Parts: sequence; C-alpha cells; structure tokens
Amino acid sequence: MVDPIVSLLKIDNSLTIYAVLVRLALALIIGALVGCERARKRHSAGLRTFLLVTFSGTVAMIIDLFLMEKNVTNLPILSAVAVISSALLSGNSILYSSRNQIKGLTTSAGLWVCSLIGVLCGTGLYTITVICTVILYVVLAAIPKAEKYLKDRSNHFEVHLELKNKSNLQDFVSTIRNLGLRIDDIESNPAYVGSGLSVYSVTITISSKELKKYKTHEEIIEALRTIEYVSHIEEMT
Repeated sequence: MVDPIVSLLKIDNSLTIYAVLVRLALALIIGALVGCERARKRHSAGLRTFLLVTFSGTVAMIIDLFLMEKNVTNLPILSAVAVISSALLSGNSILYSSRNQIKGLTTSAGLWVCSLIGVLCGTGLYTITVICTVILYVVLAAIPKAEKYLKDRSNHFEVHLELKNKSNLQDFVSTIRNLGLRIDDIESNPAYVGSGLSVYSVTITISSKELKKYKTHEEIIEALRTIEYVSHIEEMT
C-alpha cells in the first residue's frame, strides 16, 4: 500500500535515518497536540504524559521493524508491550472521587489510543496516522459540547446532595415532588461520615411536562440551591 503523504512529499519510507526522524517528529507533534488539549482542561494526564506515550509507541514500532528486517524476530513484540503498558498506565489515571464520581475515563482511553497512533506512526503510514489523530482530537475537544447538550435535555440526572441535617431529607423529597420531579434512588455517601453533613447521591427524573420543555438540569439545580437546609448540590457527571 502506497501512503498518499509519502507519494506527495516523496518521503523515503524505508528505515533510513531521515524516515525515522520524520516519524519521531510526527509522534511528538501528535502527543503535544492531544496533550495540550487535555492539559488545557486540567486533566490528570497532560502534555508530558501524552508526549511520552505516543513517542514510546513510535519508538517501539521502529525497533520492531528493524528487528524484523534483520530477521531477529517475526513479531512486533515491543509494540505489543508498549500498547499493553499504556493500557496499564491509562487505567491508573481513573480516579474515584469522594462524591462517587468516576473521573479520568476519557483521558485513560485517550492515552491508550495515542499509544496505538504512535505504533501506527512508527510503521510509516502517515496518512492514516494523521486521520486517526484528527478524529481523536475532535472526539476529545468537540464531542463534549454535544454530549453536554444531550445530557441537559435528558429527563434523568444524578446529583451530589449535602444537607445540613439528616432530618431534612424528608423535606427535600417533598420539595422535589412538588417541583414535578421524581426521585428514583437515594444513596448515602459513607465518605462523609463524621463530617456533620448528611451527604447523598440522588437520582432524579423530570416527570413534569412543563419542566421537560423549558428547564435545563442546571436551572433545576440552581433552584434547589436556594433551599435553606441544602448545604451544597451539584450534578454528577
């Protein structure tokens, strides 16, 4: 298969010093591009992590190609190790907050995809590498806006609720019902035992047709914040 970018730029796609430098440079650009997007949003894995993961995938593939060319091995062993290692690393970026929220899933998946793109870059398939990078960047940078739009129009959402006193829970349930909402589940959060607060994860369904039509989740939560016995409330993502 002839790579279009290789044909256009007349790049020597064999394992020459020049070709290797081009692949390494492209890997650094890809890692920096995706890493900056994650760092800008203050995620757990940022610029350096994405740079290293993408770069290591590319280096591993280049070494594998060299070893296979020399008939040292018939399998891309180092590339497989790099991808598996990045999967283990990305798994460690997943965090569970005290508010029962799972954080870092997108960053974790992004790290793993970047390692695969790095391996792809190491093979010299520049066009596919660029296409995959663009798709990854669009998913990380643009899709969240569409995701938020869809979530805001969902009839179901979950909130982290902190009440000043446990006895206020029944009053909160009554208020929710009066607003045209339905509570599907209430779970006490054990992480706040002894803090003086009564903390819950509450799953809510918008049952009122009026609310479904005109109110976003944020507007409903903002109204609930005005209740005097509510210490804090926010939507869980």
